[in-house]
Amino acid sequence: MNQLETFLKIGGGLHFAILSASVLIPKALDWRTNLGTLHPFLRKLFWVYGTFIIIVIIGFGSLTLRFSGELASGAPLGRGVALFVCAFWTARLAVQLFIFDAKPFLTNWFYKLGYNALTLVFIYFAAVYGIAAFAQR
Repeated sequence: MNQLETFLKIGGGLHFAILSASVLIPKALDWRTNLGTLHPFLRKLFWVYGTFIIIVIIGFGSLTLRFSGELASGAPLGRGVALFVCAFWTARLAVQLFIFDAKPFLTNWFYKLGYNALTLVFIYFAAVYGIAAFAQR
């Protein structure tokens, strides 16, 4: 197993780590209160979008853990999948840095630590999958 494959396996595991952290999000952001004012259709739409994002993250983690060798190989399909995952997490990182203002919700050290840890994980994803997509082998 080469170094990139090891970094990809770590990334695959990190996908599941961020999913476990996402269990805390509804309470941390007080979704019951904040979504309660929305029209029922919009509230359900919000939950559906969240569910689909979870499915995508499970897919990224599962594919990475199962096919890390192929992602690291430089084969066209591996590069394409790595590029897609890189683009997804780069966009998510941009949203984290330039669009979301999470300060009102970072009310204690635990939430601040979690938010900053997520930012670092997003950077890790963008870097590792970017290397898998673009590095010459």
